[in-house]
Amino acid sequence: MPKIALIALTTSLLLSSAFAQAQTLKGSRGSMERQYQVAVQNGYGFAKTASLVKDYVSQGELIQVRETRFMELHDVSFPYARPPVKEFIDKISAQYFAYCGEKLTVTSLTRPIDKQPNNAASDSVHPTGMAVDLRIPPLGKCRTWLERTLLSMESSDVLDVTRERRPPHYHVAVFPEVVHQFADTGDTSDHEYVVRRGDTLSRISSITGVSVAQLKSVNGLRNDTIIAGQKLQVPAAASSPINTVRSNEVASYTETTHRVRRGDTLWRLAKRYGTTVDAISKLNDLAGDALQIGQVLKVAANRSSL
Repeated sequence: MPKIALIALTTSLLLSSAFAQAQTLKGSRGSMERQYQVAVQNGYGFAKTASLVKDYVSQGELIQVRETRFMELHDVSFPYARPPVKEFIDKISAQYFAYCGEKLTVTSLTRPIDKQPNNAASDSVHPTGMAVDLRIPPLGKCRTWLERTLLSMESSDVLDVTRERRPPHYHVAVFPEVVHQFADTGDTSDHEYVVRRGDTLSRISSITGVSVAQLKSVNGLRNDTIIAGQKLQVPAAASSPINTVRSNEVASYTETTHRVRRGDTLWRLAKRYGTTVDAISKLNDLAGDALQIGQVLKVAANRSSL
């Protein structure tokens, strides 16, 4: 083989290998070094102590991250982050809630050097406030959605993500210059819907925003007959409540209440308020679809539906 062709082939293989590695959650020494370089290039200081974290907050370099309707903090000693990290959390937590119907859990934000765990890397960017740790979701579909979305953003150079084992979490370093691209990087792949008692294709269409004709075509259905427990593939749709929430919609969700009236069903309420049946069920700890007249339900509603 000619030398030039061999060099070209070797280069191609190396690039392919690097891309494949980037599309995993294993992380690498190279990814840690890159995170460190991004922090240095942006002039981020590495807080050595809690008092320095407070100084960064008073100077406006770090801002407080508070719990929202879509996100909760768990054992976070220093709930502060760089503004791009907070923007990232706001966006992905709204998307996650729209898909899973449960809050995204943040387990760590800024950590001063003297509070780092023993297994932390010496060049960890947690002391700068440009990283966030996210709890690994217990539900398979939510875990799959989150991992696909994070990897999609990593491939777009929005962030760097690693799945850590001790303790189990996703370590996410957010790159400040490109985080605004996040609006269009959510997972738009097909999803699975498990048919429940009382479901019809029309009802599922109303919930997912996918037409009955599409549902039948994708799943090879010859008629409208479906049975409880059956798994249907639901193609991504721009209007679907299970699809990702665009950045300009993050602030459009607000908590409200609804008093159940005669004729109300969960899917009708989901359609009315721009949310999902699962989101309403989980928000109210409902075991089934039955509703009682006069019952008051909490709803995370899209403002445009009010």
